[in-house]
Amino acid sequence: MKSGNEHWDAVFTSCEDGELGWYEKDASRTLGLLEQVPDWRKSVIFLPGAGTSLLIEELMSQGAGLVLNDISGAALNRVRNRLPGKNGIVWLCQDISRPLQAALPAVGVWIDRAVLHFLNEEADIAGYFGNLRATLKAGGYAIFAEFATNGAEKCAGLPVHRYSVEELTRRLGPGFRLVSHFDYTYINPYGDPRPYIYALYKKEEVL
Repeated sequence: MKSGNEHWDAVFTSCEDGELGWYEKDASRTLGLLEQVPDWRKSVIFLPGAGTSLLIEELMSQGAGLVLNDISGAALNRVRNRLPGKNGIVWLCQDISRPLQAALPAVGVWIDRAVLHFLNEEADIAGYFGNLRATLKAGGYAIFAEFATNGAEKCAGLPVHRYSVEELTRRLGPGFRLVSHFDYTYINPYGDPRPYIYALYKKEEVL
């Protein structure tokens, strides 16, 4: 059985971007939520499971700083090759459910598109949310786009943990306030519908 990084390296090595089941040329739903975040263009944005998303270039073009995390070195290398001469990106190749390195910049926005739902073990889910709470500064925002409760049970050959906004809220805990959310059915490159839940949260400032 392949380890997590071996599985995802194999996926990104064997498939072009447009062949990936989560490939999306249009990031307008994520960007629409970002527009509810004050001064997000001046923020450092953390992308767990960044993969090879075209959202990376969009965020960079708007002036945001980036921390790009992925368990797959192959995915991050593809992005590096796509962005020659781009400085100011923090590259982080690791399992997002494991403790993050300490020397990260202050993160103002955390954007998760279709990463959290690949974590199925309670310890891994808890590790993910622990990283989010520790990394996101007070007053920062978290955006989620995860398989909804009526969504597919598997993706990329792996079982997924499907989410409701109620579960996301519970797992984040009382320090986070739900700002907005909506349902969205994504049509993947193979024409299959994939129901998602999108949600935006604010980490409350400590008084």
